[in-house]
Amino acid sequence: MLEWLVLIVLLAWLYFPILSRLAHQWFDDPDYSHGFLVPAFSIFMLWGKRSQLSRLRAKPSAWGLPILLSAVSMLSVGVLGAELFLSRVSLLFIVAGLVVFFFGWQCFRAVLFPWAFLFLMIPIPAILMARVTLPLQILASTIAATLLPLLGVPVFREGNIINLPAMPLEVAEACSGIRSLLSLMTLTLIYGFLTETRTRVRILLALAAVPIAVVANSLRIVVTGVLVQYWDPIKAQGFFHHFSGWLIFLISFVVLTLLHRFLRSVEAQHGVV
Repeated sequence: MLEWLVLIVLLAWLYFPILSRLAHQWFDDPDYSHGFLVPAFSIFMLWGKRSQLSRLRAKPSAWGLPILLSAVSMLSVGVLGAELFLSRVSLLFIVAGLVVFFFGWQCFRAVLFPWAFLFLMIPIPAILMARVTLPLQILASTIAATLLPLLGVPVFREGNIINLPAMPLEVAEACSGIRSLLSLMTLTLIYGFLTETRTRVRILLALAAVPIAVVANSLRIVVTGVLVQYWDPIKAQGFFHHFSGWLIFLISFVVLTLLHRFLRSVEAQHGVV
């Protein structure tokens, strides 16, 4: 018991500045507002596994030491190089190393999903985010520029700028869909865990979250473009544009639940998904 108390105090001392800054980013950055939900749900999953975990026999493994050493190295590089992502991720690998070292691989396999789920609370590095965001901006712009003429709105697209007769419409980083994609992926994993026991269906739902989020965000831009052209450009880019983000996210989740029902109906009819 004393050794665990010492470990907790040591980890709290090492990671308090890192975790406090992470919590501030969750609060300030809309792209990661779901971060507060991730550790809470991970703890919830562990609580649900308490009976299974209590039946496991502890089989400590020395392989936990290399994991711990690697995690400490990641922490050192992250702190010295001011690399937040490495500093934050190192905590998860320290937790993994401690579980393997004190309890063994069987216990780690039992908590693998709750542990892996915690990666969703860590913001993607800025350089990687930029590489993901720009293609999403171009993709959303392309889809919107393809659909708008079908609704009678002539457009001319230049990169992520959609030129409408009324005014140019820019698909900025905030409109790339990355926010809804990250949040929808998190919510989909939670939904799958709570409503499904079949791993293959959980994976299908998680994979489906990506195209659903992309298409839904593109439709949001299409609707904005139609309103800019036929209604009021200021109102379309103001209240509606911000409100539609929540509406599109809700619709995306409803589509996922409908997909889940469809998969269940297919299994009921044919015995397979």
